[in-house]
Amino acid sequence: MVKIMKNKRIKKVERKTRETDIAIEWNLDGTGKVDIQTGIGFFDHMLELFAVHGQFDLNVVCKGDLKVDGHHSVEDVGIVMGKLLSELVGDKKGMARYGLSYVPMDESLARCVVDVSGRPYLVFGGEGLKGKVGEFDLELVEEFFRAVSTYGGLTLHIDVLHGSNTHHKAEAVFKAFARSLGAAVAIVGDKILSSKGMLE
Repeated sequence: MVKIMKNKRIKKVERKTRETDIAIEWNLDGTGKVDIQTGIGFFDHMLELFAVHGQFDLNVVCKGDLKVDGHHSVEDVGIVMGKLLSELVGDKKGMARYGLSYVPMDESLARCVVDVSGRPYLVFGGEGLKGKVGEFDLELVEEFFRAVSTYGGLTLHIDVLHGSNTHHKAEAVFKAFARSLGAAVAIVGDKILSSKGMLE
C-alpha cells in the first residue's frame, strides 16, 4: 500500500529471486535524497543522478549475482522500479502525465519524452552506448529502461542526439529521464488527463 504523508507519494517494496535480492524505497515528492547500493559503481552513479535531477528520494539495495555479470541486477532493479512507479502514480489523477527534457553533458545531448499512460512502449535511440564504462556494460542502459517502461506502464522515447564520450552520453540520458519523469508525475490539477476519463 502506498503511504500518503503530507501529500507525499512514498512506498517501499522488496523482491527476491535466485538471481537478485532487491529492496527499493521511492518518494516521488522528495528532494533528491539518495542511498544507492547495487554493487555496480557506474549504475549507482546513474541512479543517484536520476534521483537528484528528478527530485526524488530513492533508496536502492540490490544484492545480485555479480559473479555472472551485472545484467540481472540492472534489469531487476528496473523491474522493481517500474512496478513501484506504477503503484505510486495510482489512477494518475491530477498528474501532468507528459514530460519532455533535453539535457546536455559537455559534448553530449540527450532527449527524453515520457507519457505516464499505462501503455508500455520504449523507443531507444541510444546508438553508441556500447562497450563498457569501468565494469559496466553500456548495453544494460537500454535493458534498464525497457524494464522500467514495461513494468511502469510508460511510453518512453529516449534519444542520444550528440556525443562522443560514452560516460557523458549515459549520464545525459539518465538526467533527461529524471527531468522528464519528474515533470510528468507532478500534480498540476485534480483530473485524469485523458479524454477517456481513465489511463490504463
